[in-house]
Amino acid sequence: MVPATLSRGGGGYAWGVRVLVTGATGYVGGRLVPRLLERGHQVRVLVRDETRLAGRPWAGRVEVVRGSLEDEEALRRALEGAEAAYYLVHAMLSEKAFQEAERRQAEAFARVGREAGLGHVVYLGGLLPKEGKPSPHLRSRAQVGEILRANLPATEFRAGPVIGSGSASFEMVRYLTERLPVMVAPRWVLNPVSPIAVRDVLAYLVLALERGPSGVVEIGAEPLSFKAMMETYAEVRGLKRVILPVPVLAPRLAALWVGLVTPIPNRLALPLVEGILHPLVADTARARALFPEVSPIPYRKAVELALERIALGEVETRWSGALYGRGFRLEDREGLIREVRALHTKASPEALFRSFASLGGERGWLVWNWAWALRGFLDRLLGGPGLRRGRRHPTELLPGEAVDFWRVEAVEPPRLLRLRAEMRLPGRAWLEWEAREAEGGSLLVQTAYFEPKGLTGFLYWWALYPIHRRIFSDLARAIVREAEAQAEAPPRGGGAG
Repeated sequence: MVPATLSRGGGGYAWGVRVLVTGATGYVGGRLVPRLLERGHQVRVLVRDETRLAGRPWAGRVEVVRGSLEDEEALRRALEGAEAAYYLVHAMLSEKAFQEAERRQAEAFARVGREAGLGHVVYLGGLLPKEGKPSPHLRSRAQVGEILRANLPATEFRAGPVIGSGSASFEMVRYLTERLPVMVAPRWVLNPVSPIAVRDVLAYLVLALERGPSGVVEIGAEPLSFKAMMETYAEVRGLKRVILPVPVLAPRLAALWVGLVTPIPNRLALPLVEGILHPLVADTARARALFPEVSPIPYRKAVELALERIALGEVETRWSGALYGRGFRLEDREGLIREVRALHTKASPEALFRSFASLGGERGWLVWNWAWALRGFLDRLLGGPGLRRGRRHPTELLPGEAVDFWRVEAVEPPRLLRLRAEMRLPGRAWLEWEAREAEGGSLLVQTAYFEPKGLTGFLYWWALYPIHRRIFSDLARAIVREAEAQAEAPPRGGGAG
């Protein structure tokens, strides 16, 4: 990394900071990195899998260190020479015992950061209720903040629901309001909360480097109830909705309902629901004093901007970019069942790639959409992600992104796309397309892979083989038909709402 020119005053850096970003492939981190680069900072990222950076416009402008927060040797490499760092990770989706995992990660980061002489860590945590017991998720976020502040010069931003295109809180409000004309909701939806637009979160994070370590800073816009958040969304969309609060509805039951109706999985829905069991109102006095140039936009404006970004296909990052568990990768080995189809077409490889790379989400799967929907519904009942995660962008894909109940394992325009299954299965599965040049056009090679787990896995595969054979054959033919018919489509850019 080229030496930076620093201008430090009042404990902060004016520009040119050597800064480490953890969580750079997450919802907030993926938006923060390009904004730090725009400010002239020199950015290093710590990622488990560097292939997940492929396709991001800023990927070639950052230094990459491969590793995790529990890998102290990787942390030492990542923090070497860094003046500041952003701590933007959590373990809710990747670990069942997320509280213990988050404590271990924070302690490792603090220990290595102290050894490296880190001058400033900026952490994004959550608001804590002024009255009542915080949820396990919020307690864990607070514990991480305490560990970092006790060991390093730190700024801990505490935020309520983050509202922006693709954020989990916004998607929960969006889908509940869009899908349910009449809602029976727990009485705690009347509790006030302080939402905040993602653009304001990013503004605070960027400016934190210039202010220096500032301790705990609560941030948020004007508070309103979760019921009012849904009603405001309905007004913006021109929908008529009736919300009926009732005295009793257990958080876990409410979370299961959110998981069924929205794209949010139960493991994420529960902490989101538990987070509004008590009022979560930000005391923004310190934020106004330390960051007078940031005036958080109202919730209604944040909703309008998010819907605008979605309509334009300009969603920079999405909550579903976070990985489930440790994941796995396709390996060519014994016991791997392959189902291959190859079709010749007069269409170009580029046209084929555009067709299969835009499958899923609101567009669907070209054929047998009712069967895909039924499989997604059954997966939701079993605790899987189902189809409602959708996709971030209608045509663009990045490694590691979610596409319905798949995860993008590899994407190489205009040649290859491989999706890894994340639905509940007795084994591991992939679906892959290749567009190969051929005389007179190109060749589409579509391969379904399945690695069965025990006898149950084999029985599952062969029981569903007749259905899969028909669906996958029809899908390959539909991709070819569309590729031959479609016209060239210009790429679309990204946004910040």
